[in-house]
Amino acid sequence: MAFIYGRNWSRQELTRYIGQMDQLAGIRLMEGADGTERGARSLHVWTGSGLCFKVVADRALDITACHYKDVSLAWASPVGEPHPAFFEAKGLEWLRTFPGGLLATCGLDHYGPPCQDSGADFGLHGRIGNLPARCVNYQAGWVGNEYEMVISGEVRQTKVFGENLVMRRRLSTRLGSNRILIEDAITNEGFSLQPHMVLYHINLGFPLVSEHTRLKVATLQTLPRDAEAEKGLESWNQFQPPTPDYREQVFIHTPAAEANDQAKVEVENPSMSLGLRLTFDKTALPYLVEWKMMGEGIYVLGIEPANCPIIGGRAAAREQGGLPQLAPGETRHYCMELEVYPL
Repeated sequence: MAFIYGRNWSRQELTRYIGQMDQLAGIRLMEGADGTERGARSLHVWTGSGLCFKVVADRALDITACHYKDVSLAWASPVGEPHPAFFEAKGLEWLRTFPGGLLATCGLDHYGPPCQDSGADFGLHGRIGNLPARCVNYQAGWVGNEYEMVISGEVRQTKVFGENLVMRRRLSTRLGSNRILIEDAITNEGFSLQPHMVLYHINLGFPLVSEHTRLKVATLQTLPRDAEAEKGLESWNQFQPPTPDYREQVFIHTPAAEANDQAKVEVENPSMSLGLRLTFDKTALPYLVEWKMMGEGIYVLGIEPANCPIIGGRAAAREQGGLPQLAPGETRHYCMELEVYPL
């Protein structure tokens, strides 16, 4: 049964009231027409519960804008949502096309600061989030008495004489739902052992994030990235108003597992009577990186499940003996769920 407008509905009951399901919930494929977004495909999803979000097919099926009952949840960067043709891979130039947004995927063979590893240069946070998806498919339809909405596709990160990694992504939700399920299967389709680092950069912003917000995570260990983060170690779960000249603080958490090896993160703002919950499989993503950036304009909280605790880049992970790798033909599965809820 679909729960919407305060009650459960069967398919037969609900469809008597409407001309088509887009009146209540659906998916619409669109294309950017102006500025750096021109030509970029996106899928706009609305569930009827007040949850609406935008999936950018030409940016690895990442999620940019997200609203719940007209309240913005994600931080939107000043660069907008550029077409991947504008991507610059060297050094810190990734930041020139970083849209922020609810989900920005980092990897698949490197994340963290620029580095050089095995004679190759790697820019900030890797390439995957700036690669277009192919075989993009979207479906909205009844499955019994549930109206399901699904977006899927694959993103290939490859190079002649280099890696051949494929991410197959599936995003799903339902009529009346306040949840988004994200399922990735990442496969090494090459014939040699391949470094594999992945981080899911979930960027939350105002008004969900403000000085009234609290971050709730059951942690086994919390480590500061550097001396700047060390200053804020006692208040990693508290936030302040936009602060001039604020320097980012980054913390690496080892979250505790709950039932079925699921880790849980909650971001709650009592002044908005609103919260957002992230759950993810701790066996696949054992670490949670927190990006606390309380600057003016760049006012954002990043909650970032990751498969590696070393955020100094691929070279640092290799040097410290913590570089994850995929064998030829091997697939790793990653699953996360985002849920919005009232307080």
